[in-house]
Amino acid sequence: MDKEIKYEDCLGWAARDPSGKLSPYNFTRRAPCSDDVSLKITHCGVCYADIIWGRNKFGDAKYPLVPGHEIVGVVKEVGSDVKNFKVGDHVAVGTFVDSCRDCEYCVERNEILCSEHPIFTFNGLDKYGMITKGGYSGHIVVSERFCYKIPEGYPPAKAAPLLCAGITVYTPMIRHKMNQPGKSLGVIGLGGLGHLAVKFGKAFGLNVTVFSTSASKKTEALELLGADKFVLSSDEQEMKSLVNTLDFIIDVASGDHPFDPYLALLKACGVLVLVGAPSEVRLRPTSLLMGAKSIAGTATGGTKHTQEMLEFCAARKIYPEIEVIDIQYINEAHERLINRDVKYRFVIDIENSLK
Repeated sequence: MDKEIKYEDCLGWAARDPSGKLSPYNFTRRAPCSDDVSLKITHCGVCYADIIWGRNKFGDAKYPLVPGHEIVGVVKEVGSDVKNFKVGDHVAVGTFVDSCRDCEYCVERNEILCSEHPIFTFNGLDKYGMITKGGYSGHIVVSERFCYKIPEGYPPAKAAPLLCAGITVYTPMIRHKMNQPGKSLGVIGLGGLGHLAVKFGKAFGLNVTVFSTSASKKTEALELLGADKFVLSSDEQEMKSLVNTLDFIIDVASGDHPFDPYLALLKACGVLVLVGAPSEVRLRPTSLLMGAKSIAGTATGGTKHTQEMLEFCAARKIYPEIEVIDIQYINEAHERLINRDVKYRFVIDIENSLK
């Protein structure tokens, strides 16, 4: 660790209390140390986590709180020991900015599972004793290990949602081998994460079925996102017709919902990966025992899979569906996100609106 830490002024937007209302906020960040990259932020995606911590839903918010962990920008300065980045590079920062770097998971570059717990991009405590502040701000400084190269030509605004929404569904798809062409995938819920699960599934050559409680999403699921089938989950007959037909299910729904009807759709040895966070998971043991089925959880992903995903998206021309907003609209955007009124991810134009 560098002996003397210097600091720089930074402008951001912060929540000051559990109302979650955001407003301009001046604070300081450390100047780059020897292994750091400093980037001017151009865009930041809006994630539901920004609302959860901004409104202190978990009881651990550290105010003033600057949210944002889907960060895209341009390198403006590098430390003396940085080898993989240079000034002017287009780069990104995701949901965490440090880890112990020594445990078995960090050695495998799966730092999100760090035994000492990763340091989150905002509302965390870093090794310098500072509360981390996120991407609703003008710049950020991170170790080069936790900075990602955005492939040449990939639109920066569309890259932002990949840093949380994208990697959160990409990681379990790779872990559970959902990249086998010809296999069948069910996606429960069609929001910021669900629409990317559909896009990844199609890019992997899967037969994709979308399950939703809203019939209004059928046209976009099939025509915009390219799903093979759309099922209204309240249609019992259609649900029954799909029993034992799916190899995998990704469940991104955060509202409470039954699990047994979906587990019945899996083939023997099929897996349902839980990405959303309902208040509880209730199921009959026989839903797993009969057919040797399994249910798994997932977080986001480590540095290895994140860089791999960015390159995969560029090569396959996978682009999130976004609505670009000014930072001054962020409080309204949060309300719309709560009301599920976005298709499918807000992205803040930091470069042109943060003044």
